[in-house]
Amino acid sequence: MKPHQIHHPASALDQQTVAGIRAQTAAFKGTINSPEARPGYDAMMSAIPAALGVEYEAAEVGGIPGHWCRVAGAPADAALLYLHGGGYMVGSASAYRPFASQFAARAGFNVLIPDYGLAPERPFPAGLQDARAAWHGLQAQGIKRIVIVGDSAGGGLSLSLLAWVSAEAAAGRTVAPVACVVMSPWTDLALTGESYATKSEEDPYITQDMLRICAALYLGSTNPKNAEASPIYGNFAGLPPIQIHVGTSEVLLDDSLDYAERAGAAGVQVSAHVWQDMPHVFPSSFAM
Repeated sequence: MKPHQIHHPASALDQQTVAGIRAQTAAFKGTINSPEARPGYDAMMSAIPAALGVEYEAAEVGGIPGHWCRVAGAPADAALLYLHGGGYMVGSASAYRPFASQFAARAGFNVLIPDYGLAPERPFPAGLQDARAAWHGLQAQGIKRIVIVGDSAGGGLSLSLLAWVSAEAAAGRTVAPVACVVMSPWTDLALTGESYATKSEEDPYITQDMLRICAALYLGSTNPKNAEASPIYGNFAGLPPIQIHVGTSEVLLDDSLDYAERAGAAGVQVSAHVWQDMPHVFPSSFAM
């Protein structure tokens, strides 16, 4: 099965917005490469407009702290599990509440954002272990219909979790995931995609050197082609439908397209939405 690619042109307003993003981020490109970037990154994510009618609730699910974004009328047996981005080094559940609230309001489902472990304090596989614990915690609360959602590194983590959960479900040890939606996922920590070079100037946020540093601190001595760290090298058998969103102006473009190609070849129902001229995780930067 070939991946279904949907190409979205950029409007004049889109291009104007991207020009503003480039002007604002030029001085900071490639600088999110250490724990010292956490306060600034959290401030940026916290500034995203929150959706109306969504309430936040601090919680511990499966032993993992985090936050719920709750919406009135949401079904009790369903939820979105949102894994945040930040290169496995920055980002937090609290800072991601405004962005995740948009998913809660638009989908009509409660959203859980776990605070999975970050490098260098808690390197691989801590983040994946925490995501698994959060999954089991949702199951223990009677939540049986779960969509996994994530962006950037959290998108890669989402796809790693998806592979594990799907295998567990096939063995009868958990319920199967409903679907997975990822934005600009980092699927290849070996950094082999051609877009790392071809999009290096065009990407307003990320550089290959920045990702190389993040990967080294996250992986330690782990092979970057370990399938649990880089889901592009994993087993695609039995995966549920996957939807990917990626911009043409980002170094992680091939991480998305190559993953979609391999998943489609394995028979997965996967759609890749390719957004012209858009930067990394662009939905977080546009008025919603």
